[in-house]
Amino acid sequence: MEKEKAEQEEQVVNPWEVSAKGTGKIDYDKLIDQFGCQRLDKSFVDRVFRLTSRTPHMFLRRNVFFAHRDFNEILDAYERGEKFYLYTGRGPSSEALHLGHLVPFMFTKYLQEAFKVPLVIQLTDDEKCMWKNLTVEESKRLARENAKDIIACGFDISRTFIFSDFDYVGGAFYENMVKVAKCVTYNKVVGIFGFTGEDHIGKISFPPVQAVPSFPSHSIYWGMGSDDASGHSNFVDAMMRQDPYFRMTRDVAPRLGYNKPALIESLFFPTLQGETGKMSASDANSAIYVTDSQKDIKYKVNKYAFSGGKDSVENHRKYGANLEVDIPFKYLSFFLDDDEELEHIRKEYARAAVTDEMVDAFMAVRPLPNMFN
Repeated sequence: MEKEKAEQEEQVVNPWEVSAKGTGKIDYDKLIDQFGCQRLDKSFVDRVFRLTSRTPHMFLRRNVFFAHRDFNEILDAYERGEKFYLYTGRGPSSEALHLGHLVPFMFTKYLQEAFKVPLVIQLTDDEKCMWKNLTVEESKRLARENAKDIIACGFDISRTFIFSDFDYVGGAFYENMVKVAKCVTYNKVVGIFGFTGEDHIGKISFPPVQAVPSFPSHSIYWGMGSDDASGHSNFVDAMMRQDPYFRMTRDVAPRLGYNKPALIESLFFPTLQGETGKMSASDANSAIYVTDSQKDIKYKVNKYAFSGGKDSVENHRKYGANLEVDIPFKYLSFFLDDDEELEHIRKEYARAAVTDEMVDAFMAVRPLPNMFN
């Protein structure tokens, strides 16, 4: 027990902190063991190709999404002709998304297109208000700004609903929050999330808010024209640091009569300075934002990007960077498939074309006429 505790203390991964002692590099094998999830192997990649007749996304082929919970059950359900929906989210704490934030949205877009399923995107502006000490008004403003970046990824409006907690929580959504809250003891939430006596009660009460979109309550899904949503399976696309929320959610789900949400989880996107945790929205020098100009990006890469260079300029020019740790190369491995795909990405992130009216349209409660076709 002491050894296990010591290993867990060597690296901290939770919704609010990602860090590791020593080199700062996250040991994902240890993380899988610690969280109790499963590694995503090539058999899943092959099965996705067989079921969808589409080339698997490069994030699957390159193990960017490397761990899962019950992904096989989602694929089983799809093969039986049963319905499922996608759920992902964003905690708006900055004016714009950085490259790391794009990873789940790029992949969710692929899943939506490949499986032809609806998608719900939660903007946890209430969470960031409590953790980042932002005002309610500023959190709501950032949520709408972030929604523009998300919409610019090219989601299908006929299958996508985006909502902010401040605007949407209430009614049946709140009823489910109360049901979840009654199933989770104070000791359990402290054990899962590491809350202390110094944390305000808002933080302790928040986890049910993020759990509820995992359940197909009529507050979201019936309002989108799905009158039989109660039996649907849910597939969550998330960063590994969100796993604690869904461990809690999966524990509660059967007690409330819902299916356990399946989960697929990605690696952390490295900072410009190297693989020492994850890219941070609060450190402009560690991140490349979707609103950065070409000049800004070039400056940041040239000044801050770690290359694993040699001990002298001459040797660096002669032998090149160490591609095992070279950050520009790693970024290309996340984003560069081929020339056509690169051009596709450039066009789809045309954020300037997203208007406030488009944000309103995506965030409106409405039927989704093409949910499953």
